Amino acid sequence: MQSILTPEEYNPYYGVYIDKAESSNVVDGLKLDKHKFIEFVNSIPDEKLTYSYGEGKWTVAEVLQHIIDTERVFAYRALRFARKDKSPLMGFDQDEYVPNSNANNYTKKEFIEDFEAVRNSSITLFKGFTEDMLTQIGEASGSPMSARAAGYILSGHQKHHLDVIENRYL
Repeated sequence: MQSILTPEEYNPYYGVYIDKAESSNVVDGLKLDKHKFIEFVNSIPDEKLTYSYGEGKWTVAEVLQHIIDTERVFAYRALRFARKDKSPLMGFDQDEYVPNSNANNYTKKEFIEDFEAVRNSSITLFKGFTEDMLTQIGEASGSPMSARAAGYILSGHQKHHLDVIENRYL
């Protein structure tokens, strides 16, 4: 996916996520990934939600909540950038969010409901962006990022973490 973005649109750190995005159209990718998330969560055995594969590692539930939290943060970034807000945005500390998320008390149904609400909002947001809005660049975590890069990061970030769950937890 990286080929449609210019190097000025994102920090190379995010390349690993952008490369995992499976559609060249942000909205189409978010729609496709929505269904994949729901199917994946439904396939997780209930007893595995609070499983962690090692000391200090997140549980499956915490990884799912991290995907949802990140969606909220990056959709907000995309909104700010698309609206030409040039105020630098601070990063967010995922290692503070996760233990304060209460994720281990959620059910699969609750994760799916929360994710669907957030993802539907992201889809609506990105649908409303013009090409000019998508290419607007702002600053987050001390690096440039375009609104469209934030969308591709959302898709790739989800895929990355679902792959991690599948390979290390299940």
